[in-house]
Amino acid sequence: MTQRKGEKPTISIQEHMAIDVCPGPIQPIKQISDYFPRYPRGLPPTAPPPLGLSRTGSPRSSSSSSATAAGRTPEGPAATSDPGRDDDELDRAFGAASALSAPSKKEEEPDVEGYDSDDSTTLGTLDFSLLYDQENNALHCTINKAKGLKPMDHNGLSDPYVKLHLLPGASKANKLRTKTLRNTLNPVWSETLTYYGITDEDMVRKTLRISVCDEDKFRHNEFIGETRIPLKKLKPNQTKNFYNCLEKQLPIDKTDDKSLEERGRIMISLKYSSQKSGLVVGIIRCAHLAAMDANGFSDPYVKTYLKPDENKKSKHKTAVKKKTLNPEFNEEFFYEIKYAELSKKTLEVTVWDYDIGKSNDFIGGVSLGINANGERLKHWFDCLKNKDKKIERWHTLTNELPGSGFND
Repeated sequence: MTQRKGEKPTISIQEHMAIDVCPGPIQPIKQISDYFPRYPRGLPPTAPPPLGLSRTGSPRSSSSSSATAAGRTPEGPAATSDPGRDDDELDRAFGAASALSAPSKKEEEPDVEGYDSDDSTTLGTLDFSLLYDQENNALHCTINKAKGLKPMDHNGLSDPYVKLHLLPGASKANKLRTKTLRNTLNPVWSETLTYYGITDEDMVRKTLRISVCDEDKFRHNEFIGETRIPLKKLKPNQTKNFYNCLEKQLPIDKTDDKSLEERGRIMISLKYSSQKSGLVVGIIRCAHLAAMDANGFSDPYVKTYLKPDENKKSKHKTAVKKKTLNPEFNEEFFYEIKYAELSKKTLEVTVWDYDIGKSNDFIGGVSLGINANGERLKHWFDCLKNKDKKIERWHTLTNELPGSGFND
């Protein structure tokens, strides 16, 4: 480009980008290619030459640029460079390069959004099996082993154990746990934990939560990982094996009504005796009762009422079973009542913890009758339909029973 006398020298876009504009002496950048890609060198090998470049890969104005580089001023209209044209060609070149290089960059770089550190740090896997014994209303959970657990202690190991809960209604009453194995990331328990009193209704609506934790003697136990199995996935009397990857702790639905917190299970038998003209109520056993004493146990007994009870003579009470959460009573109580009146009655069953020198603690209760629902209503109707036939059912105890006297 010719420079007339008295005019300020113009600087091309290439020269401008090659100048360090920071305060101080103006110095050219040593490695211009780091900040200003030179085409076609910066293009992928397979990319076609962008618009404005020749097939050989050299700019169309190579003669003028070479002349300028040699310190000679080109002459003639054909040799005069157009800064606006250079900028347009440069933009087209950048556009072609970005369009070609964008897909490859996306394939190489992982998606940072939504990235979770637990995805790259495994919590381990758990090998276990489940069996629903429909005849005995029992759920057998066999915890076989775990592999590759996340280290939780300073020595790079863990002291793992497994605990089970039934959701919804998780509480200490329905918690089961294995023994603790010391200093291992690959524990082998081979231990079977059993829930008693599991009904077909439970198998439809309940979910088994299996958690692996690290036991610490001098501080709170630490959570490692968990897995959840909807019980409706199981078929009656068929063992199903699982080998699941542990997940980080999932939130528990806080909307569950606390009044429906499970406090254990109770097996009750009902029979209307035509010969004696009365209802025979059997209190057979309880399972997974809530612990009410400091020693981790309870001293349970059961009371029954047939309401409405105008004369207040319908109360019956079992013997107290000491220091157990799974008592067996096997006691029967007789209520003299006409068959036609049964449809208007409600049987209330409550379980208590016996304490010496203070008020007894209420553990849980259940109500059977025409105002009940689910398995409780079905049990009552089955009793009315089948005279002289003993019908046994497991029922869930809740921490609230409207209408019953909680004061012993």
